[in-house]
Amino acid sequence: MTIDTPPACVADFCLVPIGTASASVSHEVAHVQRFLRDCGLKYSMHSAGSTLEGPWDDVMRVIGQCHSLIHSNGVVRIQTDIRIGTRTDKKQSFEDKVSAVEKLLAADNNNDNQ
Repeated sequence: MTIDTPPACVADFCLVPIGTASASVSHEVAHVQRFLRDCGLKYSMHSAGSTLEGPWDDVMRVIGQCHSLIHSNGVVRIQTDIRIGTRTDKKQSFEDKVSAVEKLLAADNNNDNQ
C-alpha cells in the first residue's frame, strides 16, 4: 500500500547533542541556526529548539541534515524530540497560530480595561 505524506507541516524540534565537552550547546545551536537560515524553509528559533515549516519531505530532510551537520562537528550522539502538526482544512503558518492566540489575549486585556 502506498500512502503519501501530508503536503505541508510545522515541526518543532529540539536537537540535543550528547557527550559534548561542555554543558553549553550554544555553539551547536548556532551551527544549526546558520544552516536553517540558508535552507530555504521558514523557521524560528526559540529557547528550547526551533520551529520549521514547509513541505513534509523537505522538513524531515532538513532535520536530518541538522543531525549530519552536528555529527560532522565531532558530536557522536544526538537525541532529538520532534512535534509535528499538519492540517488539511486550511493553510496555517506557525505565525498564524501564534497570532490567533495573541488576538484572544488582547481581547482579554480589552475586557479587563472596561
